[in-house]
Amino acid sequence: MQYRLGVDVGGTFTDLLLIDQSTGTTVRDKVPSTPADPSIAVVNGLERICSKANISATEIAHLMHGTTVATNAILEGKGARVGLIVTEGFKQILQVARSFVPGGLAGWIIWPKPEPLAKLEDTIEAKERIDARGNVIRELDVVKLREDLEILKANNVEAVTISLINSFSNDTHEQKIAEIVSEVFPEIPISLSSKILPEIKEYERTLTTVANSYVRPTASRYLNRLDSELKSRTGELLFHILRSDGGLMGVDVASQAPVSMLMSGPAGGVSGAVWIASQAGYKNLLTLDMGGTSTDVALVQNGVASIGRETSVGDLTIRSSSVDVRTVGAGGGSIAHVPELTKALRVGPQSAGAVPGPASYGHGGTQPTVTDANVVLGYLPTSLLGGEMQLDREAAFKAVGTVADALGVDVYSAAAGIVNIVNENMFGALRLVSVQQGYDPRDYALIGFGGAGPLHANALGSLMSSWPVIIPPSPGVLCAYGDATTTLRAESSRTFIRQFSDTSAEEVVKQLQDLLLEAKTELTKEGVTEDEMEERFELDLRYHGQGFEVTTQVSIGELKTEGLKAAGDRFDREHERLFTFALDSQHEIVNLRAVVTAKDSIVSAPTINQGDGDPSQAISGESEIRYAGEIYIAKIYNRQLLESGDTIEGPAILVEMDSTTLIIPGHFGKIDNFGNVLIRPNTQREA
Repeated sequence: MQYRLGVDVGGTFTDLLLIDQSTGTTVRDKVPSTPADPSIAVVNGLERICSKANISATEIAHLMHGTTVATNAILEGKGARVGLIVTEGFKQILQVARSFVPGGLAGWIIWPKPEPLAKLEDTIEAKERIDARGNVIRELDVVKLREDLEILKANNVEAVTISLINSFSNDTHEQKIAEIVSEVFPEIPISLSSKILPEIKEYERTLTTVANSYVRPTASRYLNRLDSELKSRTGELLFHILRSDGGLMGVDVASQAPVSMLMSGPAGGVSGAVWIASQAGYKNLLTLDMGGTSTDVALVQNGVASIGRETSVGDLTIRSSSVDVRTVGAGGGSIAHVPELTKALRVGPQSAGAVPGPASYGHGGTQPTVTDANVVLGYLPTSLLGGEMQLDREAAFKAVGTVADALGVDVYSAAAGIVNIVNENMFGALRLVSVQQGYDPRDYALIGFGGAGPLHANALGSLMSSWPVIIPPSPGVLCAYGDATTTLRAESSRTFIRQFSDTSAEEVVKQLQDLLLEAKTELTKEGVTEDEMEERFELDLRYHGQGFEVTTQVSIGELKTEGLKAAGDRFDREHERLFTFALDSQHEIVNLRAVVTAKDSIVSAPTINQGDGDPSQAISGESEIRYAGEIYIAKIYNRQLLESGDTIEGPAILVEMDSTTLIIPGHFGKIDNFGNVLIRPNTQREA
């Protein structure tokens, strides 16, 4: 068995990428998604891609899967009814929440407060108390607990969360309650806050654990069913799920802690971008994943994506490690409109979606979208998906014409305005992950992918001054690339609140080594050996008196040789980068964390044939385009026929099965050994 398969489930299509581990050659495919049961599309895709590659399903050794099952359960409000058990006095913890209201002045007047995932009537209080140091102040009242559990039983809860105050320091009472709950509810899943998020801040810990319970029945049913279906066709297949932080986890772990895969989809794209760009020698990246409805952007520093400690899905923000992705409502299906009141052109966040889709798709859509504007400007050929989809240019002109009439301009100016505005929206998102985090975008390459990303990436590179702009092979299925090339990851954390003066490097090292053992145990269960593991340690630090922390990496070696000063100095530098200043105040540890990953995948990107620099063999036609008010004739290239070293002069359009790339005037693209298109301005052309 020498093949590995990456599968990414999207709203419209399920993308698949099959990699031959011995040669690096790939086979890609797309099948329609099946929203009612996404596992059907995965199985259909497995059978289809095996047929396409002329192999047996039993030859696939490893399947990696990015899924939005948990995400959709929250967005659609279709999770389980959750029973919540808290310490007496904290019954309204989810209702009180944090005193933060999004929006500007008087935002609280118009902000609809989200409904908690666990209802107040499904919340009971346990008579118990443990202090912040883990000392038992009040023993658990078991008799009263059993009486109150009958309330949850009568309410027909489908999952139970146990989140007691200070359980991060001592989980004895949570474990005891779990034993009792399993007796009363033998069939339903139980989530403990001391397992899901053993850290201080009771609201965030409770919210995160409730979110886990909310999606757990749906996610575990899906994963276990899919695991069974896959193994019935492939034998003893290794099956792993993509985590929000870009790593992989086993089915058992994912079923118990599905809150860790809420950002599985966007993480796959970033992982794929890191993999393909690193093969080509680029470690510092800005990623641009533009789909039909939204665009996800992220920053990658030295080959590692920025990892945040919060994950946001809809109105829900939980404490769970995830790739620091920012999303903006700008996609190929984003609808352009001119409000009657302001007469100012707006684009998005509303989207035409897959049905009816842009007007040019010919599925009954009439509203003008970004895709229609690209058709009008000549950036999109009339045939997509390898000839499977024909675009209706007349419908695109008619739709964009409504915007032109409202603005009192010609249809080409209206289309250019739509494209410019959607580019500015994405520009703002890219600034959020770069400039506003203290990073200079001129030090980063921009990698564009997704169905629509390559069409806009060159313009975004120009706005950001981020060069080169990298368009990877098969950009429309890069998320599946990420699924197929990432590695297993596990982390373990705990709260350890100490000022530097109240602890020692030796004590911190001991705590970190205990956490390391926990994380390694998880990977060992997945068949990863000790010599295949790589470890990393993090401290959440703050100045004494601050109300927030900054995650700071540190090594055991540094702590042993330099003491806690090594972590303190690094924290000071990061604090100054983020906020322009550092303080002389005492440093304070809040949380400790150990992260263990399996060593990087041995899969290498396939190389392409060496060419002579002349791309004429790939020319398939011409298109009249409009850019910056001027008319140009752009050559159209079949990307599959381009060779390494070929140089494409802009303006040019590169077409392939899953995406279209635009090189704008004044720029050129060079094909590297891996088939990436590296776009730069003519001013950076080598002499």
